Amino acid sequence: MHMDWLYLVLTIPGVLLALYATYKTRSTFDHYSRTAASSGLTGAEAARRLLAREGIHDVEVEQVQGFLSDHYDPTSRTLRLSPPVYQSQSLSAVGVACHEAGHALQHAGGYAWLGMRTAMVPVTQFGSIGTYVIVLLGMFMHHPKLYLFAALLFSAVVLFSLITLPVEWNASARAKRLMVSAGIVSPVEQEDAARVLNAAFLTYLASAISSLLTLLFYLIRAGAFGGSRKD
Repeated sequence: MHMDWLYLVLTIPGVLLALYATYKTRSTFDHYSRTAASSGLTGAEAARRLLAREGIHDVEVEQVQGFLSDHYDPTSRTLRLSPPVYQSQSLSAVGVACHEAGHALQHAGGYAWLGMRTAMVPVTQFGSIGTYVIVLLGMFMHHPKLYLFAALLFSAVVLFSLITLPVEWNASARAKRLMVSAGIVSPVEQEDAARVLNAAFLTYLASAISSLLTLLFYLIRAGAFGGSRKD
């Protein structure tokens, strides 16, 4: 086995973008976590108010451990918020909570992109694990066709990351609009809460770009563009 410089060239930009996105998300969240929303609502209360205002009363809002581990589970209709979001009255907390409530609204309204993403979860998990097994075999056996098989498996991961972009963007758009009309934040505060959501979106964008670059590597090593892998 030897250093594959093509892999480094194609993956380093994605890694750097992911690091920047993580830094931007954390720093923006920390900055606005020091500013309380004028409504005095916690993240949990903000999510419940937004859902109730939109006529949704069958979604549970509960606390889950982990920093920014916030998510909506469509299978159990549960909105799970991390302690810094669930308990805090900050603009960061209510922004993130309303974003996750936006996913519950997508689910209730039959938002097609969310349905596609949810359906792809098992396939994506299998593709992610299977890809690395096939790549390891390819490294040892020096067989380009294995890289092609890896590319086919990994394409599910790429598709999942691309579908995630409109899902996350739409949830944030709903949150930005409804958090004002529901009286959770003022129009001025909405701009600051939106900055937290915009920063978080960078992480999904970075993931999509990184997965596309990885897929490109597999295709090049499989000879999909007329070349062949150098051993």
